Amino acid sequence: MQTSNSPFNEKQTELLNQLLPTMTEGQKQWLSGFVAASAASTAPAVLSESAETPEASASPAETRAITILVGSQTGNGQALGEEFAEKLAPAFKVKLSNMDSYKPKQIKEEEDLLIITSTHGDGEPPDNAIPFYDFLQSKRAPKLTGVRFSVLSLGDSSYEFFCQTGKDFDKRLEELGAERFYPRVDCDLDYEDDAESWFEGVRSNLEASLTAPAETPRETAPSADKATPKHSKKNPFHAEILENINLNGRGSNKETRHLELDLEGSNLTYEPGDSLGIIPQNDPVLVENLLQEMNWDPEEPVETGKEGTALPVREALTSTYDITTLTKPLLDKLAPFSEKLQELIKDETERKAYLEGRDLLDLLKDFAPWSAGAGEIIGQLRPIPPRLYSIASSLKANEDEVHLTVGALRYDAHGRARSGVCSVQCAERSEAGDTLPVFVQSNQNFKLPEDSKTPIIMIGAGTGIAPYRSFMEEREESEQAGNSWLFFGDQHFVTDFLYQTEWQAWMEKGILTNMEVAFSRDQEEKVYVQHRLLEQGEELFQWLEDGAHVYVCGDEKRMAKDVHQALVRVVSEQKNVSEEEADAYLSEMRQAKRYQRDVY
Repeated sequence: MQTSNSPFNEKQTELLNQLLPTMTEGQKQWLSGFVAASAASTAPAVLSESAETPEASASPAETRAITILVGSQTGNGQALGEEFAEKLAPAFKVKLSNMDSYKPKQIKEEEDLLIITSTHGDGEPPDNAIPFYDFLQSKRAPKLTGVRFSVLSLGDSSYEFFCQTGKDFDKRLEELGAERFYPRVDCDLDYEDDAESWFEGVRSNLEASLTAPAETPRETAPSADKATPKHSKKNPFHAEILENINLNGRGSNKETRHLELDLEGSNLTYEPGDSLGIIPQNDPVLVENLLQEMNWDPEEPVETGKEGTALPVREALTSTYDITTLTKPLLDKLAPFSEKLQELIKDETERKAYLEGRDLLDLLKDFAPWSAGAGEIIGQLRPIPPRLYSIASSLKANEDEVHLTVGALRYDAHGRARSGVCSVQCAERSEAGDTLPVFVQSNQNFKLPEDSKTPIIMIGAGTGIAPYRSFMEEREESEQAGNSWLFFGDQHFVTDFLYQTEWQAWMEKGILTNMEVAFSRDQEEKVYVQHRLLEQGEELFQWLEDGAHVYVCGDEKRMAKDVHQALVRVVSEQKNVSEEEADAYLSEMRQAKRYQRDVY
C-alpha cells in the first residue's frame, strides 16, 4: 500500500512488498550497496545472473575479473563461495555463480577462475555441477589459454574416491590450457581450516598480480546482528528436546525417532529443504572398550589441536574425535606405530577391504602391539563430523521449533554389534529436557518452487519423507497451494507408515492431491516407489509436461538410482523417444531446477 510520504508509485510499492520479505540480510545489504554504487555512477546499473558486488564496480580498471563457480550438494560449498566472494569484493571484480546457473561457453572469456566443489556418491559431481562438468569433459570444451584457475575440493576421506570431482576439474582445466596459479586443496569433513588456508593463498597470489594497489576495505560500524554471536557449526546452539517419540509401530524392524527441538533465543531460521546439523557424541560404551583395550588412563590430558587446549582422554574420545570410521589417511598416519599395519597398507586391495565396516577399536585390537601412547594415537584422529538431517517442519507452522525424522542405525559387522553415532544417541541417550548442539545448513538445491501454485511430485522412502512434511506444512500456510503428489515407500503399512495421520489429513484438506505408497514386505513380491512411478506413468508424465517440480529424497545408491531409471522409462515410453533422449529431458529439468535431489 502506498503511503503519503513514500517516493514510490503504487506498482513499485507492490513489487517491493513482494521482494523484501523473501530476502536474506546479506541480500538486503548487497542491494543497499548496489543502489548506492548505482547512484554514484553516470552509467545505468545492470544486474546480471551472476552479479558483481557493488564494491567491485569501484575497483581499479586494471584489476583482473574473478569468477567463483560453486558445485554444492548440501550447501557447504555455497556458504564458502559466498564468504570468499564477500572477502574479495573490496579489492577485486568478483562474480559468484552456481555451476548450474553458469553458461559453460563463457569459460573461455574468464580471467581468474575459482572452482569450489564437493564430491558426491562414488566420486560423482554434485547435481548442480553435472551440466558444467559434462561440458568440460566433452569435445565441445574450448581451449582456455589465458585463463588462470585454482580449485578447492570438499570431500570425505572415508570414501574411496575422495574429492574426485575437484581432482577431475583441476586436471581437465590444465588439459584445456588454463594456468593453475595456486595448487588445489582437498578438504576432509573438517574443512574450515584447510579452506581458509586455500583462500589466503589464492588471495595472496591475486593481490600480487594487481597493477593497482588494492583498496582498503571500508570500516563499518558493527551492526546489531554482528554484535550477537551467530550460531554455526563452530558455535552451535544447544537446543532443548521438547519431544522424542518412536514413529514405528510395535513389531517393526525399524526405529524412527521424531524429534522436536526448541530454537527460542537462537536467532536460527530455516526454509523447507534445509538441513539441521547435530554435533554428536560417541557411544560411552565404545569409549570404555577403547580405554580398556589400550589400558589408557582416562584422565590423562591430550592435546586437541584447538588453540593448545587439552582434554582428558575419555572426554576427547567421547566428544571430540571420530572413533567409528576408518579412512585411508588414518591408516597411513598410524602405520609407523605398528609393524603389522605397515604390512597391510602395502596391499591396496587388502587395505580397502579392511576399511569396510570397521572402527578404531577393531584397528587397535587387530594391529597390536602399538609403539605409541594415547596422545600420539588420538592426535592422528579427525574430529567427529556433524550429522545433517533433512528438516521435517516449517518454521511458519512451528515458530521457534525445528522437527527431525531420524532413523536409528543398528547392524552387526565383523562379529560385533554396531550403531550410528548420532542416530542412536538420539534414540537411546536423548530425552525431553536434554539438549543437542545444532546449527542450520542451508540447501539451495532442494527448494519449493517460488510460485506456490506450481505442482510438485515428492518421492522418498523411509526417513526420506522428512522434507516433504516440511513442504506440506509450508504449503498449508499458503492460501493458494498447487497440486502435490507423494510417492512413499517403507517395509510395512501397519508399522512403518511414517506420519500416516498427517498425510491423510492433508489429503482430506486437499493440500495433498495424490498419494501412492509402496510397502515392500507386505506381499511376496517386493514393491518399491519406482514401481509405483511406472504404474502411474501416463499421469506422471502429464504432470511433468504441466511444469511439475520433482523431488527425490533418500538412499542414493539404491532408491535414488532406481527412481531415476524409472523416470527415464516413463518419459521414454510416454514421449515415445529413446532412453538417451529421455535422460536429456530430465537433465533439462535438473538445469531448470525442476528435478532436485537430497540423497545420501
